Amino acid sequence: MRRKNLMGGCREVDNLKFLVVFAGVMLAGPAIAQSNSQVPTSADAVETIIVTAARVGVPRSALPSAVQIIAPEETRIQAQIGGSAIDAVSALVPSFSPTRQKMSGAGETLRGRSPLFLIDGVPQSTPLRDGSRDGFTIDPFFIDRVEVIFGSNAIQGVGAAGGVINYVTASHARTDEGWTGAALAQASFAGDFKGEGTGSKLAARLGRDFGVFDLMVGGTYEKRGAFFDGDGRRIGVDGTQGELQDSSSWSLFARAGFALSDTRQIKAMVNYFELAGDNSYVVVLGDRTTGLPTSSVRGAQQGLAPVNYAWTGSLDYRDTNVFGGTFTAQTFFTDFESVFGGGIFADFQDPRIDPSRSLFDQSSNLSDKQGFKLDWSGLLPLFPGLRLTAGLDGLRDESMQELIVTGRAWVPPTTYKSLSHFVQVNQSLLDGRMNLSLGVRHENATVDIPTYNTLYFYGPQLVDGGKPAFEESLVNAGATFEIVDGFKAYVSYTEGFTMADIGRITRAVNRPGQDIDTFLDISPVISNNIEIGLEMDAGPIRASFAHFWSNSDKGALLVLRAGDIYEVQRQRTEISGFDLNLRARTPVEGLSLQLAASALLGKTDTNSDGAVDTDMTGPNIAPDRVMLAADWAGGPWSVRVQHQIYSSRSFTGLGLDPRNDFDGYALTDAFVRRAFGKWSLALSASNLLDEQYISYISDTERPTDNARFFAGRGRVISLAFERQF
Repeated sequence: MRRKNLMGGCREVDNLKFLVVFAGVMLAGPAIAQSNSQVPTSADAVETIIVTAARVGVPRSALPSAVQIIAPEETRIQAQIGGSAIDAVSALVPSFSPTRQKMSGAGETLRGRSPLFLIDGVPQSTPLRDGSRDGFTIDPFFIDRVEVIFGSNAIQGVGAAGGVINYVTASHARTDEGWTGAALAQASFAGDFKGEGTGSKLAARLGRDFGVFDLMVGGTYEKRGAFFDGDGRRIGVDGTQGELQDSSSWSLFARAGFALSDTRQIKAMVNYFELAGDNSYVVVLGDRTTGLPTSSVRGAQQGLAPVNYAWTGSLDYRDTNVFGGTFTAQTFFTDFESVFGGGIFADFQDPRIDPSRSLFDQSSNLSDKQGFKLDWSGLLPLFPGLRLTAGLDGLRDESMQELIVTGRAWVPPTTYKSLSHFVQVNQSLLDGRMNLSLGVRHENATVDIPTYNTLYFYGPQLVDGGKPAFEESLVNAGATFEIVDGFKAYVSYTEGFTMADIGRITRAVNRPGQDIDTFLDISPVISNNIEIGLEMDAGPIRASFAHFWSNSDKGALLVLRAGDIYEVQRQRTEISGFDLNLRARTPVEGLSLQLAASALLGKTDTNSDGAVDTDMTGPNIAPDRVMLAADWAGGPWSVRVQHQIYSSRSFTGLGLDPRNDFDGYALTDAFVRRAFGKWSLALSASNLLDEQYISYISDTERPTDNARFFAGRGRVISLAFERQF
């Protein structure tokens, strides 16, 4: 039983007062707005967009898979409501998990599997030692739109088991108006305006077109206060995995382009992002048996505060006239470090260092990537409607996890090298009404791990190093057919792969005589995705529906054991479900309505008998969800109200505890903006009704841990001033 709020009557009165004030602000503007003005919704323009993450030069309508574009306006609104890029994805992509509202994204999945995060095509995910921090490597102020490709695929190489989430960065519009840009000042407040719950953000970007050369630079700084739940209590801090509350972040961004000719262009991008906790609070245990969430009080934590450091850079070359097609080349790097909070954990103890077994330590993940992508895409003149895309990718990813107090290696330096080539053909038939696609990507990869010693806790064990290699040919095939104008059906089969968090596996070797070359759990996770879908674009209605099945014979399931440590179990997994998105313009000028929903069912084989027997739990799959929203735009005003319903769920199967069943909850957010020429003022409220709830992954993660029984955030009010110039 959850603890009931004894002050419910008072809170209802406070909520009523707040709703009256907020509704007054939202409704007063539209009442005086120009009734004949309408700002088109994002859905009105996305169909002509080439989905850059798909790496084929065909429009979205020709892709035989579910694709969602989070357009610039949507990104801006959700960034203010939720505060981060990952919140925008979680709010608008129903088969993506609810966020932890922490620095860590462990357990946040897309269609029940880990997605591959990209910035302009540059991989951010760290599958070799997945610290689950890849959602926080860029500030949303520098994101123009988000491209989401659903389902396992090998389009971008390693990591896209659940799909691809590509952040497309803002670019300077070509204009002769001189310097242009944007500036933002934003403040956020806890629902009861507690001073320590106040946050602030400053951001600016500036660009100019110099003719053959264009440049944009920018920077942001954000300070976050403490988080409070719907009962007005401080939310507990996650001292190990890292916190968003009581943290600071800053970033620098630059993008430049140079036109070599009418057909050739070079562009460069660099992004630095740092997010660090301030270590001003310590945890106060909650009580799962009574429903009392974990809280926090002021105090200093031992060791360094958890932090993310992320450098991303790319250099792109594009020529639209190479043998009648388009040639693109990209070189990139990612330099990422994530520091985790420490403790006197059993895994870290070594009596040779501290015989009292009270040794404090903390870890840091380091991942350095360098790579390139070469693509050519063009129509073949001898075969009308046939487009060929061919490419070659190279990647070098070196990752390790070290204990930074004692200098020990928890995960040895692990180097992943791959050279992969692919061929994709797309055939347009029946005057473009039918599109067929077929492709294959051949992965040739090596994992290089030196001989190493595990920590004392695991033996210690001496593990012979090795260079296990694998080759896989991953195929995709699909077809789209426009049945009548504006109504499309598609079917597809795709294969993708990722690594099963080699770091978690290698660091936990606890048997003598192990050799990396014969250690089978190093093998990649190969997953497939079968999908059928319908899309409609007719008059005022845009809708899409996708039903999918995804299987993996040797999946990677996150299992949390004592000591705050996740381990990976290799088990067969089967996932099925559907995604639904519908948007309709109403007869009311400027008003559109939106419905999004998803339902997922995942099962795994826990006893290795070849049959799936146990439900995948919260850290591995999202809850069923329905999102209802209304958007209104007229004159200088724009308004959005959205309501998310997360359905309750019981998990059944071998070894599962009913105390981790999910209770479900519903949240409402609202946003209103008033433009004053190039200035705008925006007011938003997340969790508008100040709902008290336990966050999804915390509720379903483990039944006995009172230190991480986290409530979700209560009402948060944000006020933002923005200037376009």
